[in-house]
This record gives sequence, C-alpha cells and structure tokens, in this order.
Amino acid sequence: MPANAPVPPTGGANEKIEALHSLVLRSLDDDQAQDVVSIPLAGKSAIADHMVIASGRSTRQVASMAQKLGERIKRELGRNIRVEGLPVADWVLIDADDVIVHIFRPEVRSFYNLERMWAFEGDAGAPPAPATAAG
Repeated sequence: MPANAPVPPTGGANEKIEALHSLVLRSLDDDQAQDVVSIPLAGKSAIADHMVIASGRSTRQVASMAQKLGERIKRELGRNIRVEGLPVADWVLIDADDVIVHIFRPEVRSFYNLERMWAFEGDAGAPPAPATAAG
C-alpha cells in the first residue's frame, strides 16, 4: 500500500455494538451468571440495541459481576458506563448505551419479570432464547 494511500475504515458501528454485546456475554459467563438472556432491541426500541438480563446467587455476586463488567468495558473498549443500584445490589442496571444490562438476585428478577415485559409482538409470547458468549 503506498504511503499516502488512505487507511481503510476499520469496524463500523454494528461491529462496535456487537463487540460490546459479546464482551458483556463473555464477562457474565466468566463470572458464572445464571440464566443469562439477551433480548434484541434494534429496530424495536430506541433505548439500546440489546438488553441482557442475568441473575447472581447473592447480592455480593451481583455487585461483583457488575463491577467487573464495568471495569472490562472501560479497559477493553474505552467506554464509560452508568451504573445504578450497586450499593444495594438486588438489581443493578448497567447502561453502556448500545447494550443495557440488568443483573438481579433471582427473587427480584422473578418479581419484575423483565423478559415478559420486553417480549414483542411477533415473538409469539415465547421468552427470549438464552444468550451465549458466541453471540
């Protein structure tokens, strides 16, 4: 490639969103989150492209997973996030712009039942499929 040739663009917006989504799923898997579900929101809601819902076995695990996830997003992708609910850690919301993450204690998760609330027409009322780190 000639020295003055323009550098081809690397990674578009979709690749960055999918890298974030993949990092979230990997981090939750590494930290042994339970019942991880990813709900695609692209084209259905303007708040984010993905919503990820997971459970931790205790408030300590919920807080730990949320803190580690925030650190990984900052370190690996250079993104700043917003976190709500960390002091109590019954339900922690992590807003990474393109991906919204909810980490619950199981009892709190079943009470709010976000998976059902975010089921869309055409989804036939079926709950979202479990998420995998592979995407």
